[in-house]
Amino acid sequence: MSGLFLLAFFAFLIAIIILITLAVIDMRTMLLPNKYVFPFGALGIIFHLLTSFYLLSPVDMALGFLAGYGVLWIIRFFGNWYYKTDSLGLGDVKLLGAAGLWLGPVNVTLAMTLGAAGGLLHGIIVALVNKHRTGIFSLRRLKIPAGPGFVFGIIVILFTFIFPLFLR
Repeated sequence: MSGLFLLAFFAFLIAIIILITLAVIDMRTMLLPNKYVFPFGALGIIFHLLTSFYLLSPVDMALGFLAGYGVLWIIRFFGNWYYKTDSLGLGDVKLLGAAGLWLGPVNVTLAMTLGAAGGLLHGIIVALVNKHRTGIFSLRRLKIPAGPGFVFGIIVILFTFIFPLFLR
């Protein structure tokens, strides 16, 4: 095993730890701090640099960033306009931009989709717990953090597409 391989593997492991940390923080505080999101993105750049851009080219990394950040920013813009309040935090937008650096445009879109499905499932579970407590089931104006769902989607895609190719 080469030293660069081990460094790239270490960057991958640290990224997973950061993602889990972000999910826990978001569940507790409804915030995704930049001090964790930015290093996650930087590790994506370092990872691909260490692997000589074998998995993603710099162009695909940039397109992934634009896809992750841009799509979520547009959703946030229209959600805020419709609800007249923050519907999606900027931390979520930045997280998907950083994920795009790791995953590229196609896989970050898959991660967003999985994350949205995970968030929906999370919301239904919270609504069911609330129904058990209060007798009322409602998904309307349910306040749950989006980050844990997105983290789930990112981790699934990292382990499905990036990690197996990296191990080759």
